[in-house]
Amino acid sequence: MIKIAPSILSADYVNLQRDIEKVDKGGAELLHIDIMDGAFVPALSYGPGWVKAIKPITNLTLDVHMMVQNPERYVDDFADAGADIIGVHTEATPHIHRALQMIKNRNVKAEVVINPGTPVAAITPVLYMVDQVLVMTVNPGFGGQKFLPETVKKIAELDQIKKEQGLNFDIEIDGGVNETTVVGAYKAGATVAVAGSYIFDADDPVSRINALKDATK
Repeated sequence: MIKIAPSILSADYVNLQRDIEKVDKGGAELLHIDIMDGAFVPALSYGPGWVKAIKPITNLTLDVHMMVQNPERYVDDFADAGADIIGVHTEATPHIHRALQMIKNRNVKAEVVINPGTPVAAITPVLYMVDQVLVMTVNPGFGGQKFLPETVKKIAELDQIKKEQGLNFDIEIDGGVNETTVVGAYKAGATVAVAGSYIFDADDPVSRINALKDATK
């Protein structure tokens, strides 16, 4: 069964605590927090202050996805704020090894992220360092996009590398996730699913969490 990471990008900002508590009690394992700088992706979103504010109100693992240029500049800020996982895009820095090393040095779980157009080969040299790999299943920066089916091959490739090299990292998917698209990704090796609008736009977000879990039993 896949682990669920609701993305607060699609939550109600005015009632954020209410929405977080709802998915926390509803069986989610992680809370996905998208950090966007208006440069690496067009949109802007949360800073470290949001993570610091969220930390005391939930026991969910805070899964911080940095969609920012030169993420090394912000690793310490988000570690100090209480991030449990920090994800950095290999496309966002020429020094991906250094960025991941910085995260590990703060005793935070390190995640490397790849966009739909980036091959798995771009991150194979650092897979031994990471606790999680995030495969973007849409182009990053906006919610509500359709799942890109070609990304499933990358999930399977990562799963094979994991087995061949005896590595132990989660494979997370993000974008266009619903009870249909999650099935193929899970079968290919995905272990964590990020879902935003699918969960928070529903009248009953918990039913959507259950639907994703039921689809991957």
